[in-house]
Amino acid sequence: MTNAQPGGVPAVQPDSDIRVPVLRQAWRTVTFVHWRCDTALLQRRLPAGLTVEEYDGSAWLTLTPLRMHGVRLPGTPAVPGLSDFPETNLRTYVRGPGGRQGLWFFSLDAASAWITAGARLLLGAPYFLAELDIEAGDGIRYTGTRAGRVPAVYRLEIRPGPPVGAVGLHLWLTHRWRAYTWHAGCLLEIPVRHEPWPLRTATAAALMESLTTAAGLPAPAGAPLIHYSDGVERVAFGPARPVRCQAAARRPGINAA
Repeated sequence: MTNAQPGGVPAVQPDSDIRVPVLRQAWRTVTFVHWRCDTALLQRRLPAGLTVEEYDGSAWLTLTPLRMHGVRLPGTPAVPGLSDFPETNLRTYVRGPGGRQGLWFFSLDAASAWITAGARLLLGAPYFLAELDIEAGDGIRYTGTRAGRVPAVYRLEIRPGPPVGAVGLHLWLTHRWRAYTWHAGCLLEIPVRHEPWPLRTATAAALMESLTTAAGLPAPAGAPLIHYSDGVERVAFGPARPVRCQAAARRPGINAA
């Protein structure tokens, strides 16, 4: 494990240059639901080359529902009916080779067959096709149902609160500039850039989920810390690159489901 000190807090701006983006999009109506979690439990679910990172003496697990908007290849227009869809991910915070901070996803649910198939085929990312919905009214309601071999459901309703600065733990939990995935015997690093998150506090009016147990993790205990953001509009992903290969290693977690 690594324990984040002030010097270990991520930068509010991307820390790597993406010269040739491979995918562009916006992320809107984003909620981050964070729980403290046992470090050793999460570490057992990670591939070689990744170490769980701690903040304030704890590892953290985050459920993040959002709306993907305008997903497209660079230089191409968004396609109505294909480029906009809800997505929900379950993630933790890690350091990869060279000590680079990033995210590891235990699952990603998307209401998009092409994203689900493409991300699994090209990146080995643990995507699942699911029925997801986002409704905004007095609060914001997220619902999701995943069928198949690894079923899961969730229902979340939040009430956004006042703005909060992206400092300390608020920054550490939300501003990450790379993701890791495991594919074909290799640990891949995928850089991302976007403008800083405009963050608000939030409270949960309703919260029920089985995404954690579907990922082989225990149900979270204790009250979560919740952030809400209207979103970021200029999201770009760079090409994935292998940072560690081990031909005999198996895929961790539910990537292989």
